[in-house]
Amino acid sequence: MNKTLLVLAAGIGSRYGGLKQMDPFGPSGEFILDYSVYDARRAGFTKVVFVIRHEIEKDFKAVISSRLEGHIEIGYALQDLADIPAGYTVPAERKKPWGTGHATLSAAAAITTPFAVINADDFYGAESYRKLAAFLDRTASEPNHYAMVGYILRNTLSAHGHVARGVCASSANGTLTGVEELTNIVKTDGGARCGDRLLTGDEIVSMNLWGFKPSFFAHLRQEFRTFLDESAGNPKAEYFVPTVVNTLIARGQASCTVLETPSQWFGVTYPEEKADVVAAIRALIASGEYPPSLWA
Repeated sequence: MNKTLLVLAAGIGSRYGGLKQMDPFGPSGEFILDYSVYDARRAGFTKVVFVIRHEIEKDFKAVISSRLEGHIEIGYALQDLADIPAGYTVPAERKKPWGTGHATLSAAAAITTPFAVINADDFYGAESYRKLAAFLDRTASEPNHYAMVGYILRNTLSAHGHVARGVCASSANGTLTGVEELTNIVKTDGGARCGDRLLTGDEIVSMNLWGFKPSFFAHLRQEFRTFLDESAGNPKAEYFVPTVVNTLIARGQASCTVLETPSQWFGVTYPEEKADVVAAIRALIASGEYPPSLWA
């Protein structure tokens, strides 16, 4: 069954100071998103769609498409602050993007298959894509049955500072019942801490690796209107995918299976982490998980 990988990359230029300055992590100049596409392709995903901004479109296509063409079908979607439903206006003071829910919705016209959603600058691990691909295949006839890949908290912590994570609650059969967003989680010798709250490190957390069916776009459109009604006037408010999933679960409009993974998550929240990620990728190459050059 055809499946699509949706990569949220609209913020990548601002985070890295411009696309051309994006740091390579692999020995042949690979970005983190190269490893994501590679893992998804070998797990059975047949297309990748990148959500980007107008400002980085030319550079992004020149850099990314040249290495992926011939390996996987490529599509693009543009996230635009002005892309909102008729009858609404963008407040003059609004400069911040609308969030991951809006970014995902931006790709609706480019996706007609079950799909995964990822962040462009997160390394999720090959096993996570295999589990998600298998879920999408076996639930193809269940349009409102979604999935979230859940990571062990200790596998996502930083030794260089605090992080924000969505701590997941699930039922005995592995169905997600809610995601609690925690900020300022710091690593400790025995686990983690968020303010006065102690965490074991064994909690299952969301790293924004989701599996959806095309039906999710209709839910996103409806809930985006609700978000605009309630929060459009707040220039810092963002429309997030986990918030929509929580709402759908609470209403009984959708179900979401938690796919627990042993994979180690990598990301560069702090500059000091780059060396750790480079070393981790080189270790995976040495173990045979990846070739030295992904697209050779």
